[in-house]
Amino acid sequence: MSSNADLTNEYLSIAESLGGDLAGRRAARAYMRESTAIVHHVVVDSTFVPRLFNAETYATMKSVSETAHRILCKVIEHYLATPAYRSIFDFDERLRELILLPRDYDAVLPFARVDTFLNEDTQEVRFCEFNGDGSSGMNENREITHSIEGTATFRAFAERHRVQPCELFESWVERFCAIYDTYAHRVENPTFAICDYLDHGVVDEFRIFAELFKARGVSCLVADVRSLTFDGTCLRAQDGTPIHAVWRRCVTNDVLEFWDESQALIQATRARKVALIGSFAGHIVHDKQIFEALHHPATKAILTDDENAFVARTVPLTTFLNDDQVDLADVKARKDAWIIKPTDRYGADNVYAGCFFPQDEWEGLVDRFANEREGFPFIAQHYVTPYRTLTLPPDCGIEELSDREISRRAVSYNNLNGLYLYDGTFQGVFSRLGPLPTISKDMQGITAATIWVDLPQKA
Repeated sequence: MSSNADLTNEYLSIAESLGGDLAGRRAARAYMRESTAIVHHVVVDSTFVPRLFNAETYATMKSVSETAHRILCKVIEHYLATPAYRSIFDFDERLRELILLPRDYDAVLPFARVDTFLNEDTQEVRFCEFNGDGSSGMNENREITHSIEGTATFRAFAERHRVQPCELFESWVERFCAIYDTYAHRVENPTFAICDYLDHGVVDEFRIFAELFKARGVSCLVADVRSLTFDGTCLRAQDGTPIHAVWRRCVTNDVLEFWDESQALIQATRARKVALIGSFAGHIVHDKQIFEALHHPATKAILTDDENAFVARTVPLTTFLNDDQVDLADVKARKDAWIIKPTDRYGADNVYAGCFFPQDEWEGLVDRFANEREGFPFIAQHYVTPYRTLTLPPDCGIEELSDREISRRAVSYNNLNGLYLYDGTFQGVFSRLGPLPTISKDMQGITAATIWVDLPQKA
């Protein structure tokens, strides 16, 4: 079996044998400029080189993600059933109220993306964060795959190997419908709504999913949470359309921010007049406190020996950035060993890796955020050095360059693998890369297509 690095080198070699496949790179970038891979009104940066994963990697990702999902579901269910356990989480009263709202369907954590650092040489995995129903990236993966699959390099590689992209759309539509079928108050011919605060959400992705629901014969609309109304009996869209199930794409901290404007959704859920898929209990795993909670004795008590060993191997040591929880002098002194981040943010907002900063600047960051001085809690976590792989930087502006001006030199980027789970089943990967210690769009991060290579026929 070829290693992932061997597959990538082969891909780059094919491109080089085609003179860099500059025509393919130009075509891929032109496709992306006209695509729906838009986040906050900007076309995402992507690479011409896909992440190529072999059967060993597939098996690792499937095993790790599905094991994590089972453990996270245990934590959620124990939180809901055991009042004493809730004390290990630092949630405000409104958040606790949301988490405890009724669910009335089987799936505990319907949709998740667990972000991982995978050492592709050893197959060792460390988790970066867990994400629930606010997770996105499915459309980025889809469009970037479309941008390269017609190029000469991809076609030549596909002639040598059995290749398979990630399918992240129809599979979720099917699973969502199956989850709704378990809802205690389901109705015939329901209307579904994909709901977020649309100035925050990935609206193009929502619309693609809505059309797929419609193609399946299920009415589906996209709605801003703030536009919903509830009369005590029925949740309705702005135009009066009754809504029977909501795919919650809004993250919970946005619900708290827009608390008064979100009451229709909250009240309808409390009254059991709509299926909220997924429930606000998913916030338990979204909040980065979960990393500390997984190591807590109260959590260890509900897990098996194998599950506790799994947590010890894969979940980096995490603690609140408070002087009664961690030695702040150690966090300052060993800056390369630590990363600090808010417990409840998204988009890599206010995430700082010590290895990226001079000593004096790092100490200032620790002082700034320790002991909730900014008004919200921070965690400190052991920093995991990402695995690096060869890729080509994004081809932004390639249309303005001559062939001689286009660099054909591969560079080494850090990797972050987001593993999608649809009701606990591993479905695919959101492959992100970046040249800096923190991998995010704001830190020169890019996205790559994910391609499985030479999997067994049943995979």
